[in-house]
Amino acid sequence: MNANLTPDRNLSLEAVRATESAAIAAAKLMGGGDERAADQAATAAMYQAINTFDIDGTVRIGEGADGDAGQLYIGEKVGSGAGIKADVAAVPLEGKSIVARGGYNAMSVLATAEDGGFLTVPDIYMEKIAVGTGVPEGAIDLDNDPADNLKAVAEAKGVDIGDLMVVMLDRPRHNQLLEQVRAAGARVRLILDGDVSGVIAAGLPTNPVDVYLGIGGAQQGVLAAAALRCFGAAMQARLVIRSPEDAEKAKAAGIPDPDRKYTVEEMARGNVTFAATGVSEGPMLKGVQLTPGGAVTSSMVMRSRTGTFRFIEGHHDFTKDDG
Repeated sequence: MNANLTPDRNLSLEAVRATESAAIAAAKLMGGGDERAADQAATAAMYQAINTFDIDGTVRIGEGADGDAGQLYIGEKVGSGAGIKADVAAVPLEGKSIVARGGYNAMSVLATAEDGGFLTVPDIYMEKIAVGTGVPEGAIDLDNDPADNLKAVAEAKGVDIGDLMVVMLDRPRHNQLLEQVRAAGARVRLILDGDVSGVIAAGLPTNPVDVYLGIGGAQQGVLAAAALRCFGAAMQARLVIRSPEDAEKAKAAGIPDPDRKYTVEEMARGNVTFAATGVSEGPMLKGVQLTPGGAVTSSMVMRSRTGTFRFIEGHHDFTKDDG
């Protein structure tokens, strides 16, 4: 085995263990009506798992700023401290409200990159368009009309616009954009939550989604970019500055030009690993199935170094040490 491949290969498997732990913890509170409790349970489980990693890690995307979050806060040092320096991007529970109401498509997500690999962004909104492989660089642009972007994607894929499937968050802020997409003739799938999963769906080669459009979380955008790096897919993203407070947050994060449009490679650089585990049933991953004394999990893991992505079914026995 090439020794240079060992650290991120091992880390990708460790990342799955962390997302599995978080997903199981959240699933135990499915439908309980308490978003905070579900998120805290997932965060505590992921935090415990990450701190067994042989890395000198720093949380770049996490549960909030120092003082606002108890664990996995931005800037927190994680891991054993004995291994390689690494950036960590963690969303222990994407879809807190989904779990609270017993809904569809909640996930636990974790990505790592080389030290300094993840773009530091504030906790504000980000405008995004994501597509899969095979769409030429420069074919899509946030400043283009949605119809022009959809036409470019359709031409690259050799299909009609009416054959495209566009995923968007079901939000009032997208009403005008939704009208434009429908007017262009594309099919639409609206999702209640799951910004990261929506972007990933557009890049996953085995998924029928062609395009992700809309405004979601900036930090979730960076995390999704990590997954798209592994697929070789494309995204363009730009911060949404809605107020002077947003502008100050962008400045504090070290972003001199808040109007800049970012590519996948600018948001997630170097060797990247990405892992996700389904908490509840979704289009990409099955949800956690709790069994007497155990659980069954459905996960995906990928590495940008090889472009390989794997789906993993985990069978967990709570009576034994998972180590």
